[in-house]
Amino acid sequence: MGKEYERIEPRLWEFIENQKVFFVATAPLAGDGHVNLSPKGRQGTLRILDDRTVAYLDFGGSHAETIAHLRENGRITLMWCAFEGPPNIVRVHGRGEPVFRDDPRFAELAAGFGEADGPALRAIIVVTAELISDTCGFAVPFMDYRSERDLHADYFGRKSDEEFREYTGRKPYNNASIDGLPAVPQPLPPR
Repeated sequence: MGKEYERIEPRLWEFIENQKVFFVATAPLAGDGHVNLSPKGRQGTLRILDDRTVAYLDFGGSHAETIAHLRENGRITLMWCAFEGPPNIVRVHGRGEPVFRDDPRFAELAAGFGEADGPALRAIIVVTAELISDTCGFAVPFMDYRSERDLHADYFGRKSDEEFREYTGRKPYNNASIDGLPAVPQPLPPR
């Protein structure tokens, strides 16, 4: 049923690229801290950089739990489920790093996402795989994809970069996680 891999093999690479949504899980080191699990989507916002490295665009919103956890301990798991076709679940367990707007690597990484780069981009999360696995996914239901949601891009697309920076600075869980860990450095650098 389940299998582990040394790298993101071509079959897994193709599977990952064909999924419309993926999930990101992180946790603080504290035993009483809150585990975070977030769905991610928006077509084109995930790239496989090589057979052990994945990156995705991190857009602003009401929370920055993933960033806070990565800054504290770097642990992250990404998961993709087959909602159509043969059943499958792929996980990449690894070490993640938020690459912020003022990092010299940011511009080159962002350029690789082409048109998917958009309003409210605050960081790029780069994940280096330590364990890659797949499992059967026999219990995952079939679901049909209808379309992308454009609400986030539309909402933040109406804001200037300065307005987005102000928004980020005002949201308490952008500055720190719900457990008080440092999240997005403030003030957010301009694009």
